[in-house]
Amino acid sequence: MNSAALIGGTGLVGSQILSALQSIRQKPTIYAIGRREIPNAPANTRSIAEPDSELWATKFKAISPTPDVLLSALGTTRGLAGSFDAQRAIDFDLNLSLARAAKESGVKTYVLISSGAVSSKSRIPYQRLKGEIEDAVKALGFPHTVIVKPGLLVGKRQEGRLIESVLQTVCRGMRLISQTYLTDWWAQDVDVIGRAAVAAALECAEGKRERGVWLVEASDILRLGKQQTG
Repeated sequence: MNSAALIGGTGLVGSQILSALQSIRQKPTIYAIGRREIPNAPANTRSIAEPDSELWATKFKAISPTPDVLLSALGTTRGLAGSFDAQRAIDFDLNLSLARAAKESGVKTYVLISSGAVSSKSRIPYQRLKGEIEDAVKALGFPHTVIVKPGLLVGKRQEGRLIESVLQTVCRGMRLISQTYLTDWWAQDVDVIGRAAVAAALECAEGKRERGVWLVEASDILRLGKQQTG
């Protein structure tokens, strides 16, 4: 992999993806697109800061040569966005706009951080939304489409999320009893998820995976996340 682009590189999982990309021994060029600069970025990381997210697809298309991989950890919550429609504008519309720009530019491998147990047929709005973006990016027909489907994200956010915080407390309590044996299937550490996303992208870029859609679920996340990228 000579180069990769990352969307959502300042978030909980995205920051871990960025760290995993930066740890690759071959030092690919990394393009991080977001509203603000990546602080203290190493020489191989090029921060593309654009406050207007509607211009991100245009910014992506301007990258030359086209990155081998696009990884998206872009997402928000209804609470942070202000409404479900505003959340959908980010989680679905913006993600799809960037995926289309990547496909039109010739990107070979697209990696989406999604969530476990989601479906476009779900009656639960969040799960339906995540399922719809999965279906939409699958339909674009990248040579390699990787959808990473973690359970509970175990890590520290800058902003608090009550339900997630309660579940994380439960998870940590169970790990005191059984290490990760009782939680691996429903909760994963964000650094493991980040490494797994990059390891999956590398396997695709290096021709180690057949073309098509690869759903990276809990067992794959744990296996790939233990690998040293690069």
